[in-house]
Amino acid sequence: MENAFEDRAAAGRLLAQQLQDYAGRDDVIVLALPRGGVPVAYEVAKALGVALDVLVVRKLGVPFNAELAMGALASGGALYVDQDVLRFADVTQQEFDTILEQERAELERREVLYRGSHPPIEINGKTVIVVDDGIATGASMRAAIAALRSNHPARVIVAVPVAPVDTPARLEITADDFICVMTPSMFYSVGQFYDEFDQTADVEVRNLLQQALPRARPNP
Repeated sequence: MENAFEDRAAAGRLLAQQLQDYAGRDDVIVLALPRGGVPVAYEVAKALGVALDVLVVRKLGVPFNAELAMGALASGGALYVDQDVLRFADVTQQEFDTILEQERAELERREVLYRGSHPPIEINGKTVIVVDDGIATGASMRAAIAALRSNHPARVIVAVPVAPVDTPARLEITADDFICVMTPSMFYSVGQFYDEFDQTADVEVRNLLQQALPRARPNP
């Protein structure tokens, strides 16, 4: 079977065709999940003529099992805490604060690496299109949305080139809409649908965001 997308940029251009209802609107922002989501989101934002920024997300893992998320931290100070997991894991306030401080430091390091001195775009009251190069389990995307909600966007739209066929049902309670180019029933990994799926380099992320700056932050 031929792969659906030549590379992430081509996937972004195809995805943008399904998002034309959001073109040219000053209340719309595209947020990319780095690193792989940035080349996709760059093409989407360029085609729609809207702002582009990164949404860096750090999972807050419980002390005894880092893979079990008790919350998530995202760009702009957005914080989501899963109280059920906190109670189940019997996490103390001191343990939580220690992990939060560690992950906040790592998030800030990555934001400086990607964004430099430019502050995050304000999302309060905006329609936010969250873009990645694909969804496998959806865990990172759900954490991103949950954290985003604390900054009060008007709507959160998840947009990806490819995802498993059951993804809309898994995201329907967290996202306001889900846009996807293809949802194949035979799904093993995101990379299987790309001809070229090399790891996106930090320098590419920085370059694409720099190119998007005039569009993302126009002069008053």
